Amino acid sequence: MSDLHLTMAINHYDHVQDLASGRVKPEGIDLTVINHGPEEIFHRFLFGFEWQISEISMGMSTSRLSMGNAPFVLIPIFPSRVFRHSSIYMMNNGPVKTPDDLKGKRIGIPEWGQTAGIYTRGWMVHTAGVGLNEVKWFQSGINEPGRQEASTLNLPEDVSLTVITDRSLTQMLFDKDLDCVFSARPPKEFLEGDPRIIQMYPDFRSAEEEYFKETGIFPIMHTVAVRKDVFEKNPWVAQNLMTAFEDAKALSYARMSGYTVSHYPVPWLYHDGLRENQKLFKGDFWPYGIEPNKTTLTAFLEFAWEQGTIHKKLSIEDLFPEEVRHHYKL
Repeated sequence: MSDLHLTMAINHYDHVQDLASGRVKPEGIDLTVINHGPEEIFHRFLFGFEWQISEISMGMSTSRLSMGNAPFVLIPIFPSRVFRHSSIYMMNNGPVKTPDDLKGKRIGIPEWGQTAGIYTRGWMVHTAGVGLNEVKWFQSGINEPGRQEASTLNLPEDVSLTVITDRSLTQMLFDKDLDCVFSARPPKEFLEGDPRIIQMYPDFRSAEEEYFKETGIFPIMHTVAVRKDVFEKNPWVAQNLMTAFEDAKALSYARMSGYTVSHYPVPWLYHDGLRENQKLFKGDFWPYGIEPNKTTLTAFLEFAWEQGTIHKKLSIEDLFPEEVRHHYKL
């Protein structure tokens, strides 16, 4: 019997590239891999379902699942994870200097349902101690006006969110109509070295390591979705994909761990990228599956419910079908 031909869209990641090249082949699947940026992948999958397997944001996917009848299922593969203390921007001479200063201020966001923002607001509420209703929120594009919300929201009644269509968030910072911005993508001017815009945490790695030590949360940005029509006809696809993702990640780790040959143009990557992270995370620092990610997944679902990006409370079991809640081990 011939293999099942499926197409997957995913960003270019080293820990996935061996799936794209064919070096790793999912059992029973003839896989075509398309590389696009995350925003394009999410839009084309959610609005057109152009491929059978897709990288997808945690914010968008959980919103759809909470509304019922989502045309996809998720598997606990997490290609993108990023701590987000680095995503807090403000004016060098502005009123915000520390997390305590956020109370009563005006904060800009690209989208309320953006996964990065969900985690940053979760940090603001649960770590900085500033309530969602103690801030006035404004939504627009970080560099261009007119960005639209991709998710259907269920905002708390006491949260003030204003949509801005004529200016970008960065321009609003310059115009002193915002005090701070939470954005996964940095303002263009910041990347160009404009001294007027700074990060709340210039040494964000230290702050993020401390956050992980205190909470156990390593923010999951993206997961992987399989179209429901494919999964219902071929439920075995999910586990076979998980095994292939694990195999591709292992090859990436092997490249990283080699110090005889430079696989990446980064000095001391073996020490800084592998050994130090193994110490911090006490083993696998990029785990797939449910069990090693329970702390992060539980926190994310709590943040999402509090912030109204999901429409009912979800448990981890609600995210993933029974077929992928356990994975065999040798």
